[in-house]
Amino acid sequence: MTYEKKLPVSSLTIARFVDNISSREEIDQAEYYLYKFRHSPNCWYIRDWTIHSWIRQCLKYGARDKAVHTLNNKVQYGIFPDDFTFNLLMDSFIKDKDYKGAFSVVVEVMLQEAFDLTSTQLLSLHVLSQYLDTKPDLKWEEERNLGAALLISGLKQENTVGFSAQLLGCSLLGKVELCQGIRAVYHQMPLMWTPGYLNKALAVMEKVSALPAHVKLSKEALDALETILQTQSSTAPESSETEGAGDSQDTSPDTTNVEKEMERTKLPDYMNRFQELNGKLRSHGKVESESMLTLTGSLIEEKLAAIEATDIAGYEKKLQEWEEERVHLAKREKEMREKARLEREARLAAKASS
Repeated sequence: MTYEKKLPVSSLTIARFVDNISSREEIDQAEYYLYKFRHSPNCWYIRDWTIHSWIRQCLKYGARDKAVHTLNNKVQYGIFPDDFTFNLLMDSFIKDKDYKGAFSVVVEVMLQEAFDLTSTQLLSLHVLSQYLDTKPDLKWEEERNLGAALLISGLKQENTVGFSAQLLGCSLLGKVELCQGIRAVYHQMPLMWTPGYLNKALAVMEKVSALPAHVKLSKEALDALETILQTQSSTAPESSETEGAGDSQDTSPDTTNVEKEMERTKLPDYMNRFQELNGKLRSHGKVESESMLTLTGSLIEEKLAAIEATDIAGYEKKLQEWEEERVHLAKREKEMREKARLEREARLAAKASS
C-alpha cells in the first residue's frame, strides 16, 4: 500500500526491514533502503534501536565494512550510534587486532563527541595507544584526527593516562597548526579555533606539575612534544596550499601563512618553557617511564571490570525503553490504520448513497 500510493516509509517499516535481515545479500538491500529513508520526508524519525540493529546485523553477517561505510557517511545514511553501539563496533575490531579499523571508529566517536560512558573512553584510549604502537605513517589529516581523539578522550580522565593523552593530542594538533594553519585544526572538528595548541600542551605539563604525586606524564608523550618542538624549530615554514584545509573563501593562503609565522615566532619560548617544566616534572618524580600502551592496559585492567556491570544494567534498561517505544509506535500505527479504514468505508458508503 505504501509503495503503491508512493507514501513515505515509516520508521517502523525500516526498523522491521533491518531487524529481519537474514543474509549478507540483504545487508546490501538494507543499506540502499537506509539511504532512501534518510532522503525521505520521515528521515528525522529513524530510531536509535534501528541504528543499533543495523550495526549488529552487519557484524553478524560479516559486513563490518558496510557498518563503517554508513558510519563514515552518517549524514547520507542517518547512522549516529549511541555509546553502547559504538562500543560494540570498536570491540569487534579490537578482538581481531585491527587497530586501524578500530581507530576509524574512534574518530567517529570523537566527531560525534560521544565519550560519555567511561567504557567508551577507556576502549578509545586503548585503541589509540595500540594504533600508536604500530608506528603508522600518517597524513596530516590523520595526525589531526589522532590528536583530536587523544585530546578529547583524555579530557575525560583525571589520571596519568588522561593527562598524557591530552599532552600528546595537543602536541600533534600543534604540529598540524604550524604546518597547515589553525583553520586546518578546527575546520569541521569539535575543537577550539583559538591558536596555540603547543601552548596548550605546555599548559598540561604545568597543570600536572601542581597535581598530587600519583598523577604523572608519560615520557613517551613528553618525548613526542620535545621532538615536535625541535623539528619545527629547525624546519623552514612552507606556504599553505593544502587541499581541504582552506576550502572557505574567508581564509586566504596569505592569512594562513601569517598565522603560521606568528606561531613559529613563539617556538623558542615554547622550547624554553618545555625544558623548564620537563626539569620540574623530573625533579618531582612525575615522569612515568612506562609506555602509553602499558599505562592504558593497566588502567583498563583496573577500571573496566568494575564498570561493566553498570554498563550492562544501562544497556538492558535501554533495550527495555526501546521495546516500550516500539510497542507504543506499533499501537499508534494500528490505531491510525483502523481510523483510515473507517474513514475510507464512510466515504464509500456516502458515495454509494448519493
